[in-house]
Amino acid sequence: MRHVIQLVVAVGAVAGAALCWSQAKTLVDVAPITDGQPATISAVYDPPTMVLALVLATVAGVLAVLGVAGLRRAGPDSALDPYTP
Repeated sequence: MRHVIQLVVAVGAVAGAALCWSQAKTLVDVAPITDGQPATISAVYDPPTMVLALVLATVAGVLAVLGVAGLRRAGPDSALDPYTP
């Protein structure tokens, strides 16, 4: 049962990482350098949000490996057995 919970938490961490990564970039207008040049748009990334996304992705990967390894080690019938130590 513990390994199934690890996999569920890993899926939640992947969802959190995807949400953080999608919110890390914002677009800003950049003024022209000289007169007569057009204004441009630049992407600005928020470092703490990117770090959070990378940490969540790392946690998701570790939990996924631990969950799958535990389920494979336990065998096919004991995945839902609550009495497995």
